[in-house]
Amino acid sequence: MSANVTTTPRRARTPEQKEFRRIQILEAAEKYFQDVGYEAFSMANLAKYAGVVKGTLYLYFTTREEVLITLYNQSLIRWGDEFLRQLRPNMSDGAFASSLYTTAMDDGSFVPLLIRLEHVIEHNVAIDSLIESKRIFIVQVDRLAEVAAPALKLSRAQASEVVRTMGVLLIGATRSDQGPSLEGETIPSDVQELIEQFSSQTLFVKNACRIIAGVRAEGTAE
Repeated sequence: MSANVTTTPRRARTPEQKEFRRIQILEAAEKYFQDVGYEAFSMANLAKYAGVVKGTLYLYFTTREEVLITLYNQSLIRWGDEFLRQLRPNMSDGAFASSLYTTAMDDGSFVPLLIRLEHVIEHNVAIDSLIESKRIFIVQVDRLAEVAAPALKLSRAQASEVVRTMGVLLIGATRSDQGPSLEGETIPSDVQELIEQFSSQTLFVKNACRIIAGVRAEGTAE
């Protein structure tokens, strides 16, 4: 483990210096989280990774979950930007779902943090941090729904419902990838087919398409 942050003054005094120090800590935290994962993430080791004393961290973040919810907020915005870049008019439901899955999984922090957000992280942060995170989520849902609605031929309300539901589906689908790694092993074709049927991507895309079609049908029925 090594520090990857540019050296700064021993104490950040001005608002600009403090914001710069906070950004440096978060950059180190992102790399550290992607290296060790959620369970091994600790404030003591983050301090070493960021090249600061542990007490400095607590000037900016009171708990490790305060760090992690900030990383989640950043990853949500980052993922949303990338997903929006890939949305196209008149996308098929399958293409929409596949793009959502791929962009989410390609971000090294978003899905691992999303999985633990409501069950663990949000229970150990200040109410102000929770409110801020929820408001960021609302803004991101609105951004995605605005573009997803015409792409999927849905109303704005329907698109918002789809986007909100995709997060829940993503959490459930990715938990299916808990089996042993079989890379390099010779697997019979029938077993390989079964494994592929239960891969997180297959489960996500298939069920996402069902959800989108169902939301669209409800709107038609009305």
